[in-house]
Amino acid sequence: MPKHDGTAARIVDSALALAEQCGWEAVRLHDVAAASGLSLDELRQHFREKEDLVEAWFDRADAAMLQAGAAAGVQDLPAPERLERLLMAWLDALAPHRRVTRQMIQGKLEPGHLHIQIPGLLRVSRTVQWWREAAHRDARFLRRALEESVLTSIYLMSFARWMADESPGSADTRRFLAHKLALAARLECRLCALRPRAVQSSAAPRATAHPPASDPAQ
Repeated sequence: MPKHDGTAARIVDSALALAEQCGWEAVRLHDVAAASGLSLDELRQHFREKEDLVEAWFDRADAAMLQAGAAAGVQDLPAPERLERLLMAWLDALAPHRRVTRQMIQGKLEPGHLHIQIPGLLRVSRTVQWWREAAHRDARFLRRALEESVLTSIYLMSFARWMADESPGSADTRRFLAHKLALAARLECRLCALRPRAVQSSAAPRATAHPPASDPAQ
């Protein structure tokens, strides 16, 4: 795993700067090492392969999201607004290199890249889990599984939209995300409203199949 220190950050910055000039596909680790003022072996002490640079870049976005979650007043927001604020902080952290970020994702999706696609799925799951943690979501069991599935879908759709979003401040993505989170909140409310009815229905006494026998003494 990359070391989280100043040298590692400098290496990532150098890689991003090179990618802005020639595209992510053309970036080579020996060029990144030279741009960072390091030997290739020194770079290897921080990043074992080029894909580790991608992970470090997205780790920065995860960190920005967690920092946003710790800001004053965020946890007092309604859940949809809180989730929106946090995911937009994640996207805003990537925004300075949106084109390069898009190229990173495109590289992951190329046929035959299973060795980076499978870790990519784990990356999605990890970011969604940090998103839920930063928002202090505490659903359990089946409700948690449903929430994770819904938020993963919203995350992927919003990220895909953001990559092509040229509106100022990613306003189109923000509106899209807010709309999807509002829909998810309404769905959650409906499910919560149905649950007590289901509990009451299962707890109701069953009707007897036959009327009680009359008392012979009467």
